[in-house]
Amino acid sequence: MKRKMIFLDIDGTLVSAMAAPSTLAAKAVQSARANGHRVFLCTGRNMPIIGRDILDVGFDGVIASAGSHIEADNKVLFDSILPEDIIQECLSIFHKQGMYCRIETSEGIYTDPQMEELLKAAKPDQANSELIRMQREIEAGIPIQPYAAYPGNGAYKICFTSRDLKSIEKTKEYLGNRFVYAVHPYADSTSCFNGEIIPKGIDKGRGMELVCQYYGASMQDTIAFGDSMNDYEMMKAAGFSVAMGNACKEIKHMADSICEDVRKDGIYYEFQRLGISENNQLINVETEHKF
Repeated sequence: MKRKMIFLDIDGTLVSAMAAPSTLAAKAVQSARANGHRVFLCTGRNMPIIGRDILDVGFDGVIASAGSHIEADNKVLFDSILPEDIIQECLSIFHKQGMYCRIETSEGIYTDPQMEELLKAAKPDQANSELIRMQREIEAGIPIQPYAAYPGNGAYKICFTSRDLKSIEKTKEYLGNRFVYAVHPYADSTSCFNGEIIPKGIDKGRGMELVCQYYGASMQDTIAFGDSMNDYEMMKAAGFSVAMGNACKEIKHMADSICEDVRKDGIYYEFQRLGISENNQLINVETEHKF
């Protein structure tokens, strides 16, 4: 059986809206590793908010902050912090358009005070796992600090919220040549649009390449699971990509396969179909099986 390199997004993929990994999801990961495959988290979350309940499932490594921080075998392979002058430039551009921001660093998360109010009032599209997660973080009392406490030492990435799409488009005039924008799904009646900017050349797909280089593995032997637009580069780079049943339409359209909803343990059942968990024979993952 040829060893596979498996990359899992967290929110909307491995877990649903700040929930702990299900028994079946954990079993799938552990079984795949027992069968000789390597399994990695590949998330937009920064390291401080990847819960212990997730890490305790057991993984070979983590691609965090959408590719800006990479660990494998408990070694840091890559770490890229945006300089503070770039952070302040981005904040100034977003704020001038009336947008609110969330800064993610190695120490924690810092937000504009108005952002929490906007998030609380938002009615997210059910495919927008990122907005739902941020709402659940507030409900759960996750320690997110106000911008006033931000230490000003640079950050991995900036997330944004806006009351309209026009403001987001306006900022692209200044930042679009240096950053990739991931704007998450939104309902027609939404009052809150959210997304994130990721430095060009640093993304989940590039993170997968660095991990494969470290292990001497081929990208053709990678399998990626995702659900939202910040998974786009990961899905595009993978040898085989799987969209969750709850994924946004753009991710479903590009994926090689679509599995069950995260709330119905899609990872567990797709691992079985691919033969990477339990004792099943590995099937040819070049064969599409969308349903």
